[in-house]
Amino acid sequence: MSDRKVMNRWLVVVGAILIQLCLGAIYAWSAFTKKLTIDPFNLSKTQTQIIFSVGLLSFAVVMALVAGKWQKKVGPRTVALTGGLVLGVGYVLAGLAGSSYLGILVGVGVLGGAGIGLAYVCPIAALVKWFPDKKGMITGLAVAGFGFGALIWIKLTGGFKFGPVDLTPGWGGLYGMGWSVNNIFILYGILFAVLVGIGAMFMVNPPEGWTPAGWNPPSSAEAAVSGGRDFTVGEMVATPQYWMLFSLFVVGATAGLMVIGVIKLFGIDALTGSGFEPTKANIITGTAMGLFYALMNGLGRIIWGMISDKTGRKNAIVLMSLIQGIMMIAFYFIGGNEWGLYLSAGIIGFNFGGNFALFPAATADYFGNKNVGTNYPWVFMAYGVGGLVGPILGGKMGDAQVWMYAFVPAGIACLAAAAIGMFLKAPKKIEA
Repeated sequence: MSDRKVMNRWLVVVGAILIQLCLGAIYAWSAFTKKLTIDPFNLSKTQTQIIFSVGLLSFAVVMALVAGKWQKKVGPRTVALTGGLVLGVGYVLAGLAGSSYLGILVGVGVLGGAGIGLAYVCPIAALVKWFPDKKGMITGLAVAGFGFGALIWIKLTGGFKFGPVDLTPGWGGLYGMGWSVNNIFILYGILFAVLVGIGAMFMVNPPEGWTPAGWNPPSSAEAAVSGGRDFTVGEMVATPQYWMLFSLFVVGATAGLMVIGVIKLFGIDALTGSGFEPTKANIITGTAMGLFYALMNGLGRIIWGMISDKTGRKNAIVLMSLIQGIMMIAFYFIGGNEWGLYLSAGIIGFNFGGNFALFPAATADYFGNKNVGTNYPWVFMAYGVGGLVGPILGGKMGDAQVWMYAFVPAGIACLAAAAIGMFLKAPKKIEA
């Protein structure tokens, strides 16, 4: 069946981007951390990072154990819609919880993360069916939307000011209008449920046997070369290659998520320690995360994927890990300088985004194309582990005012990952 009498497939792209922009709000957590450490919340830096970490872990676990199989059974629309509702309800409940640490932990962390885990896989699963002729580009666009989402939600919270450039002069975001953290949680919860729900309406699979006009599926021989042998989940986890990929992803996720979680806290400490006024330091750190990290995070997902198509997945993973290791160590030493903070935030965000292009592609390369939808969530569990380790480690070191012992070990781990990555190779095919 060719490209006729079906919905315009680009509408699925629009819906996918709308969904992913909302799900990317998890990366906007740094916009709330400073407010949560003062009255009426009075949370420790570690507690703010536990909420973030629980959200990331819930995201990864629900995606691996529930979302992949469920969307395959009932289709992407139902699962995406459910994810949006769970995400929205979680944020609304957190807003209604007042200053309760447990209420925010359950609302934003457990429920918010679960909602993201349900909805995240649906656009990817649908788009690869609608765009078999543009699979790499379209998948990159979908996950880039997740990265760019943080830019929107952070700036909506604190105002669209980027260093000396203020796109909304006289308007300081929802905080500037006097909105409390709780009220913003409620507003965001409603927006997430509505917008993800709208995007979910476009999450449908093409008719069975449909192909784009003018596109011919690859021959069985070409498919075998591009994806290798198709491993089941059980077969995949029994290979050393799976555990190498998993470990490398844990390290990359730990570094990137640590910076997302604590950049506001560390940036303000470092800048005020260098003589900046607290108000100026707050603006600079907001720009570092809301513009440089978020923008480069989205671009990294697209560009690292393109680089890997030219150099191979292994070489791209090694290079990305090497650069990330250098920048994580440098981050501690140059974060007290305005442009040092911008530079390091941008490069770390760029490399972190690359994980989400390189590891799904490597999973398909090593373990086959057929089962990548069920295999990749188990590789993605590494993201949950990194989310548990990175932000909490950063928060504890921040409470102890020894930031060096957060960023330098993370940098060394990335350098070790680059060395380990040099030994990556495809698993041997076992003929039946």
